[in-house]
Amino acid sequence: MNIVDDTDGPLDPRIQIELEKLNNATDDINKLEIELDEATTAYNRLKFESNNRLKESINKLGSSVIEKARIYHEAQKIANEANLKCQEQAHLFQKAYVEHKVARETVAVAEKNFMSHQHEWKFDQAWQDAMNRATLQVTETEKLKTKYDREYLKYRNLFEDADKKVQQLEEKYRKSIIKAEPYFSLNAQYEQKLMIQKEVVECLRKAVKDAKCAYAASLNALEEISNQIHERREMIANGPREPGVGAELETFEDNSYYTEDLNKVHLNKDETEDIEVRIEKFNSMHDKN
Repeated sequence: MNIVDDTDGPLDPRIQIELEKLNNATDDINKLEIELDEATTAYNRLKFESNNRLKESINKLGSSVIEKARIYHEAQKIANEANLKCQEQAHLFQKAYVEHKVARETVAVAEKNFMSHQHEWKFDQAWQDAMNRATLQVTETEKLKTKYDREYLKYRNLFEDADKKVQQLEEKYRKSIIKAEPYFSLNAQYEQKLMIQKEVVECLRKAVKDAKCAYAASLNALEEISNQIHERREMIANGPREPGVGAELETFEDNSYYTEDLNKVHLNKDETEDIEVRIEKFNSMHDKN
């Protein structure tokens, strides 16, 4: 891109602004890419360390012990997820229950008020529309209440079954579960660390992307400014445009003369004169003038 300034005047202030933005974006990109490389390296190093430490733990405790305990921990995870879903559906059911109760009370109060003032109030279209909306709200909240109640029962049954299985596995593999606790504790610690470091990496990737977008935007703005300056120079160098060939033969007076003549001719739809008669009339008017 060839950035030009206006030699006939001061530098366009937009150029300096966009150049500063461009420099800032460049600095940000360089800085963030270094941080991203460091964060990615740290994540890979942590993952490598995690694999080695966990392998050492497996070799120390025995793979059979780990696998028996793993079955228990996986069942425990399923039970925990079902329990969370159960709590979520219970909350949604409670919310729908309250909304349904309010909607029913609204309809009941509205009907009661109308019945007590039926000799004074008119049951017009506006009242009918309001009652329809209130009744629809009752119906919709009833559907939601039923839906969330059904989902709650489903996840409660899943949780109860999963929890029962957890208790059975705990009883069956109690010794292995206790013995393998250091492994799963270590695994949980590394999973937490890796998750945090991965979030750092993703955040830096987004920051690099945003900085590159800012750089591209400033670059495009500078290109546009440069094009505008070139166009302005060309207009100044070429000067005003000359009239086209033959333009001097037709003047404003000539146009107005014929316009005035044409305005004197009135062609009515009911006239039966043919086109030759109309032309003669137009010519005779010119002769008189």
